[in-house]
Amino acid sequence: MRKARAKKRVLLPDPIYNDVLVTRFLNNLMYDGKKNTASTIFHDAVAIVAKRTNEDGLEVWKKALANVTPQVEVRSRRVGGSTFQIPSEIRPDRKVSMAMKWLISYSRKRNEKSMAQKLAGEIVSAAKEEGAAFKKKEDVHKMAEANKAFSHFRF
Repeated sequence: MRKARAKKRVLLPDPIYNDVLVTRFLNNLMYDGKKNTASTIFHDAVAIVAKRTNEDGLEVWKKALANVTPQVEVRSRRVGGSTFQIPSEIRPDRKVSMAMKWLISYSRKRNEKSMAQKLAGEIVSAAKEEGAAFKKKEDVHKMAEANKAFSHFRF
């Protein structure tokens, strides 16, 4: 390695929920440095989720995030001129970031009016173990299961 490893930035917890995970989610949700807008969207979405499910919105969001979090993924590796998809474990911080990105990207593709409603819909469906983000996790797991025979090529 030519350069030293980049230092991990310490994130401050969210002022409303006092949670670092929420701050990380807001940073993924944010466009063009507009953190206030992202924060408004997220807090509105959590309020909508709380109203729909009659439970604590933040707990439903955490459950949805846990349901969408993948355990294994496939990585491409060239062995003797052919490329194999090799299943491998995922680092804990990467698991969480993948889950967040899937939740946000699939909520952006939904057909509700506002982004807060889209995000709330995706959170509720992920908490019930359905929806596009949960399907993505299932597809990744199926792909890893199908390519289990190549796991001896692990690097």
